[in-house]
Amino acid sequence: MAGPEGKGQYMPPPEQELATKVLQIQSKRFYLDVKQNRRGRFIKVAEVGPAGRKSRLLFAMSTALELRDHLTSFSEIYASLGPPNPDNLPEDGKLKSEVMIKENRRYYLDLKENSRGRFLRISQTIARGGPRSQVAVPAQGMIELRDALTDLLEEFGIEDNDLCGFRGELPEARHMRIKNKNFYFDVGQNSRGIYMRVSEVKSNFRTAITIPEKFWGCFRDIFSEYVDKLQEMSDKSTEEGK
Repeated sequence: MAGPEGKGQYMPPPEQELATKVLQIQSKRFYLDVKQNRRGRFIKVAEVGPAGRKSRLLFAMSTALELRDHLTSFSEIYASLGPPNPDNLPEDGKLKSEVMIKENRRYYLDLKENSRGRFLRISQTIARGGPRSQVAVPAQGMIELRDALTDLLEEFGIEDNDLCGFRGELPEARHMRIKNKNFYFDVGQNSRGIYMRVSEVKSNFRTAITIPEKFWGCFRDIFSEYVDKLQEMSDKSTEEGK
């Protein structure tokens, strides 16, 4: 549709910003923006350094979902490492690497270590041999980045007409504490249906699994089977001890 001063000239629809999250990780600030244009929704991740220098990456929602899953595995690797040893650094500095491919974009994920510490470098190239843009996330901030992506994907990783047929209220979240661990049970809904996210939180470490609603019964039956089996073994042991 032409504007009043550009008769006959096509004006592309502007981007619409749907949400923003801000993360402060050490001396860096990261902005996660959910945006929408005529091609759909996407997430922009921008890193702002101490001097105000900005780097940014763009992710389709499906690619952001894949990144979220990789962040979980990278965080587990990082948590399993001992203290940094500046005298015994990896030859190329890399501790773990992954590559994501989305149409004409390639994303390189490298967990690295240098004299300043451990960090995750996320690089993006457009087409083969094209310019590369990248952000560097301090390793201890990967969990925070993953959780922020999870929240945005669960809220905006769907279109209204992609929702499944269920329109009622979902069950409320539940919380259970066992000694020094906290377990959270959150029920949500996305384009693939209803799901439950079970999160385990201990100190500053968090891990989670997502279970589609159609498999809840299977999980229930397996848990019930284990409960009955252990009860049977306990009763048998008690009887033999008499």
